[in-house]
Amino acid sequence: MSNRPVANKTEVEIYADGACKGNPGPGGWGAWISYNGNEKELFGGESLTTNNRMELTAVIRALEALNRTCHAKVFTDSVYVQKGISEWIIGWKARNWRTADKKPVKNEDLWRLLDVLAQQHTVQWVWVKGHAGNAGNERADILANKGVDLVLQEMILQGTNAI
Repeated sequence: MSNRPVANKTEVEIYADGACKGNPGPGGWGAWISYNGNEKELFGGESLTTNNRMELTAVIRALEALNRTCHAKVFTDSVYVQKGISEWIIGWKARNWRTADKKPVKNEDLWRLLDVLAQQHTVQWVWVKGHAGNAGNERADILANKGVDLVLQEMILQGTNAI
């Protein structure tokens, strides 16, 4: 969490989720953003990706959609995202993007982008149990699956093997 002061910032709630049909395989990401009674839904996908990349992309796209510096509460059912950005990234950066066992950090490109975006806001990272009735998480999951469906439809139209 950034140490920036919160005064005069817009309060935003973000629910983000990723989905994948096969790992790797066609994947989707979704984010539901709520602020001052307004809502925004975002989703998309990629034809060959992993679930972790889609989880990261969901949060990245949501933070990119913010028009001003905010106090953002980001809800994710991905321990990988929540712990990665709030704990593990400190060591990765100190070791020049290497893990504790000196291997390259997977998805370094997305982690670097998320790091830059998160520093532009005051972010509280909250893990929520997936598929447990949390309305925001369920909505993000639906959006992520819409992203997968979109990719699968595009693959069929292009005559690409869907799975």
